[in-house]
Amino acid sequence: MTSLSMLLIGFLLGMQHATEADHLAAVATLATRQNSLAQTMRQGVAWGVGHTLTLMLLGGVVLALGTAIPQHFSQALEFGVGLMLIALGADVLRRVVRQRIHIHAHSHGGGLAHVHAHSHEGEGAHVASKHHHAHRTKPPLRALAIGMMHGMAGSAALILLSLGAAQSPTLGLLYIVLFGIGSIVGMGLLSIAIAIPFRLSAAHRVTWLSNGMKTLVGGFTCALGAFIVYEIGFVEGLLRG
Repeated sequence: MTSLSMLLIGFLLGMQHATEADHLAAVATLATRQNSLAQTMRQGVAWGVGHTLTLMLLGGVVLALGTAIPQHFSQALEFGVGLMLIALGADVLRRVVRQRIHIHAHSHGGGLAHVHAHSHEGEGAHVASKHHHAHRTKPPLRALAIGMMHGMAGSAALILLSLGAAQSPTLGLLYIVLFGIGSIVGMGLLSIAIAIPFRLSAAHRVTWLSNGMKTLVGGFTCALGAFIVYEIGFVEGLLRG
């Protein structure tokens, strides 16, 4: 296999890597917080950037030292991902139950109409509620941190793959970089696909459907996290020493 074809495969595998269930579940929970396709894609790209940063950092260290990540440490990171998914899913369910999310379309000062989802927690009747709000753009730090956690957890298998495929540490690191870029592109595209059902339900102001999909996302994410915790902690024996 030539170096160019190996690097191309790394990029394509990175795109495929973004479709793994735990990655999709985490980004889906982020999508429940967003009001537009652009915002959701931004979250997906931030996830990919965080994922790539930790892959490059750990990969660079391991390739430079010519060593491997201890199995126990790798299992602990995977266990941490499971706990993180449980927390993310539970947060989605909490917001659905307690914050009384409502969806409506409006415009500001005769501008372009847009869809807005907001909470009426602690308020009375909807008609008496205030609908003034600011459209603030916050840095997607949550998505970045989640991506970094996933990058750490998945680094061991990727580094082994790059060591087996690469002819030198430099080429191995470049393989990891392209793998990471592929994951950024893949998750950016997938985040749009994840956001479309939420966007459609919001556009038609079907609040119950939007909340139903959020409940499904939250429940699935909790269940997947619990499965990972059980698999790593008990089946693979992390918690048994």
